[in-house]
Amino acid sequence: MKRISNSVVTVVISFCLVAGFSLASVAKAENIKVGAILAVTGGASFLGGPEARTLEMMVEEINANGGINGNKIDLIIKDSGANPEKAISFTKQLIEEEKVFAIIGPSTSGETMKIKNIVEEAKMILLSCAAAEVIVNPVAKYVFKTPQKDSHAVQKIYGTMKDMGITKIAVLAGNTGFGKAGKGQLEKIAPEFGIEVLMAEVYDKKATDLSAVVAKLMANKDIQAVVNWSIVPAQGILAKNMRQAGWDVPLFQSHGFGNIKYVEAGGAAAEGIIFPAGRLLIANSLPEGHPQKQLLVRYLIDYETKYPEDKVSTFGGHAYDALTILVAAIEKAGTDKEKVRDAIENLTGVAGTAGVFNFSPEDHNGLDINSFEMLTVKDGKFALYHK
Repeated sequence: MKRISNSVVTVVISFCLVAGFSLASVAKAENIKVGAILAVTGGASFLGGPEARTLEMMVEEINANGGINGNKIDLIIKDSGANPEKAISFTKQLIEEEKVFAIIGPSTSGETMKIKNIVEEAKMILLSCAAAEVIVNPVAKYVFKTPQKDSHAVQKIYGTMKDMGITKIAVLAGNTGFGKAGKGQLEKIAPEFGIEVLMAEVYDKKATDLSAVVAKLMANKDIQAVVNWSIVPAQGILAKNMRQAGWDVPLFQSHGFGNIKYVEAGGAAAEGIIFPAGRLLIANSLPEGHPQKQLLVRYLIDYETKYPEDKVSTFGGHAYDALTILVAAIEKAGTDKEKVRDAIENLTGVAGTAGVFNFSPEDHNGLDINSFEMLTVKDGKFALYHK
């Protein structure tokens, strides 16, 4: 009987071990559970609806192309209706029962702040679709967000006002987490631009008529412009009430105005509204070669083809960015949660709908002021604002 040399045996054993490990890794390939807490219905459905549809569209495409490194995504969407208590309950459910890998959302700042400590204690990655800066300031290890910063939005608005010679304003805000945070930033940053907030009013997020507030503001003849900070249909109602009262001072809105449905709700009164937003709403107007153009146009076409009854919005874009960031981190780090968290924190140069993301341990938003453009409503559509 022929003896097999030790070197041959070593090669065979090595081959078997490598093959075994390969087979084991294939066998271990399993679906990645991603939870999402979104306001699909209710007063903030203008946010959560596009977010949910965007995630469903993206996951369908990712899975059709083989998933992330061979792992397909199981998407579990919970409709919070923008209710913070529901958001808390769903967060615990997704962590404890569903054992998801990461959570996208919530849609609103108030909900996000209610679950921030819960996800932090559970060491659960959260990619919020809400805008308030307090979500990531101070930084929490596992909490990130994709919309641009409140403070940058305020700076863009005030910079435009300065160019227009506006120095005395009124501030309105909805009584939501987003409204409260934005009002605080508007009041805090105003002196840096030589702007004086003469009056500041808060209204109920469910308000259907703001004519009384408008009358109160109009009594102050020194007010040169109004800034409204909210994410609710009252954005359009305010515009109507101002114009119905014959008050034609400039109306500025926050980056929460980036859904054409708000324009439709305001009708002719929405004409001329000025607000900061990402470039998704003017994607086709961007110059060729712009780092975001290809991505933005593709998302716009894909979304409006799949959902012809709906127009693309910056809110759906926040969910697009959240999943894009999560996928990029998993591709880089595998399916170890801690390594994925670390990867997100160190992602740079990732083009999204809101801008080009450059995260760091000190910055869990990753966007600078250049992620904004100043837009206006012209002929019922969004357009670049020109003085």
